[in-house]
Amino acid sequence: MSTTRPYSPGDRGHEPCGASGVSEEGAPVDGTSAGVAAAVPAAAPSEGRQVRRLSFDGESGVVPLARDFARQALYAWGWLPAEGADRRAAAEDVLLVVSELVTNACLHAEGPDLLEIACDRKVIRVEVSDRGAGQPSPRTPHRAGRPGGHGMFIVQRLCLDWGVVRTPGVAGKTVWAELGVPA
Repeated sequence: MSTTRPYSPGDRGHEPCGASGVSEEGAPVDGTSAGVAAAVPAAAPSEGRQVRRLSFDGESGVVPLARDFARQALYAWGWLPAEGADRRAAAEDVLLVVSELVTNACLHAEGPDLLEIACDRKVIRVEVSDRGAGQPSPRTPHRAGRPGGHGMFIVQRLCLDWGVVRTPGVAGKTVWAELGVPA
């Protein structure tokens, strides 16, 4: 499903000040600077939402950097090493979605600015912010044998939901996608 709403149906909306590691003014509450890659201290999986952020400011090789960052978060949250095939597949799906969203920001925007990965008991949410004006969408009709252009189709197939958030008066957008936590 492709949407433009900022959160999926029934989602919690923005977290209260400090709950996501960033104050309402956008400043980190963990003492890190806003422009530095920061792993927000994570609660234990049973204690609620866990968030990690990575700034791409001045970085090169952002797709592998993003995958490595996401992989580290999955290890920290207990998704990896995976206990079975379903959990392993779910972790690989998260890494693939991260790769696709960051690659799209590289190809169709001015590159990614920020990657945020959040996990709670039911959903893992991936957000990639960029300065691009374009609107991501799956290529229609999807042509399986044709190279390229499959990124958002893959995201659409793997995710519970995805969408785009734009802030009025601010250049760019945030593309988000949510995947279900394996049982």
